[in-house]
Amino acid sequence: MSKNEAPPFTIRTVTWQDAGSVLRTIRERVFMQEQGVPPELEWDGLDEDCMHALAEVGEESVGCARLLRDGHIGRMAVLPTWRGHGIGQALLEHLIRIARQQGHVRVWLDAQVHAIGFYEKAGFTVCSDEFMDAGIPHRRMALALT
Repeated sequence: MSKNEAPPFTIRTVTWQDAGSVLRTIRERVFMQEQGVPPELEWDGLDEDCMHALAEVGEESVGCARLLRDGHIGRMAVLPTWRGHGIGQALLEHLIRIARQQGHVRVWLDAQVHAIGFYEKAGFTVCSDEFMDAGIPHRRMALALT
């Protein structure tokens, strides 16, 4: 499948209680194995209290992200073979829709510096200096929902 050809995928809202094992598998692969994030930083104890978005291609779970109660979007991960097909954008749009439904006036995230352009295309703006998180340079970004 070429990068221009989007696979048929779905995004659905899940809870950690219902889908934690597949969410964990995706995040371990992307953050811990690929990016070297240590387990004690990845597993922050907040997952059970978040709304999660799960991307699926057929029966395969290929991406995820979460929304915390304070409007923080995070833990956005798409498996390497599925990047470049619009799945990350769809995950982000899904969580923004949920945040609006919950009455948030803004959402924010800590973007890895290499991904700033991706979030800017979705309307986010940088609102911090660069900082390190898990040994990876980040900048905080925000999007007003009003």
